[in-house]
Amino acid sequence: MVSIAGSKKLKRQMAPQFWGIARKAKRFVITVKPGPHKKSESIPTAVFLRDTLNLVTTLREAKTAIYSGKVKVDGVVRKSLHHAIGLMDVVELENVPEIYRLVPTQGKLLKPITINDSEKTKKLVRVSSKTTINNGKTQIGFHDGRSIISDEKLNVGDTCLIQIPEMKIIQVIKLEAGSKGLVVRGTNAGQIGNIETVEEGTFILPKRVILTLGERKIEIPAELIMPIGKGEPVIQLQ
Repeated sequence: MVSIAGSKKLKRQMAPQFWGIARKAKRFVITVKPGPHKKSESIPTAVFLRDTLNLVTTLREAKTAIYSGKVKVDGVVRKSLHHAIGLMDVVELENVPEIYRLVPTQGKLLKPITINDSEKTKKLVRVSSKTTINNGKTQIGFHDGRSIISDEKLNVGDTCLIQIPEMKIIQVIKLEAGSKGLVVRGTNAGQIGNIETVEEGTFILPKRVILTLGERKIEIPAELIMPIGKGEPVIQLQ
């Protein structure tokens, strides 16, 4: 069996801040392997159990839980210590009543929140690519590495509410004026505002969104915004 390329460890000083690990403990920490999310925007499963949730105290305990199939991400059992857990992923743990969703909050890129049992089969995914394939069908790629073939009318930047793990689109939320937008990265990460206008990109500038956050307006690249609904968010985000 061929192993996946890439180092299995990372110097603690180089790990993202949102991992919440001790910087002056051992020299190295386990890292994420190539997968659904970018390395800089995800947490390895073992670190998530040990350092983020504090459900286990050692890497050995994390291995036991993961290798025995006690961890589900988006409804699928994951048995890798290095599996990348990222934005909007839903995590279930055997014999643990809480169900977690990872969202940006208070300027942090990722933080687990506890959600209701009725929401564990729902997930928001941002459309990152749209490609025409054989027979004129459309393949849609999402921010978490998933892709489906669908006839839904949508554009890059829109958000889909999907049912997991079946990957069925329940609702499409357009990136347009009047929608609520969640800032997913940057100093405003986790803040929710009203999308006022969407400015098309030029040769020099990327596509931009004018977003109202309380009493102030900001102009932000469209790739940092995830539409989450017209009125209230369509799923629990806080």
